[in-house]
Amino acid sequence: MKLILAVVQDKDVNRLQDALTEKDFKTTKLASSGGFLKEGNTTLMIGVEDDYVDAALNIIRDNCSKREQMVAPISPMGGNADSYIPKPVKVEVGGATVFVLPVDAFHHF
Repeated sequence: MKLILAVVQDKDVNRLQDALTEKDFKTTKLASSGGFLKEGNTTLMIGVEDDYVDAALNIIRDNCSKREQMVAPISPMGGNADSYIPKPVKVEVGGATVFVLPVDAFHHF
């Protein structure tokens, strides 16, 4: 058995959860936040048998799209913030960061 931890942007999580549920994958949803853009994201915990890991990963890949987003950079540290005029830059957001972990034991009480 494996535990899949999928860190997903909030904009993708509902579509992903619906697709996983449609294929009978059970998920536990945890609110989390990212470090780079400091935006909310969601971590899904998905317990799967070894034979179904690839199917779950394919669903995650198909439903978590990468896209470009314009963001304003943060004022440089130690500089004069009054003269700093941020120029928005494009960054790639979305997709999913996925960890697949072995499970030694599973109990349902």
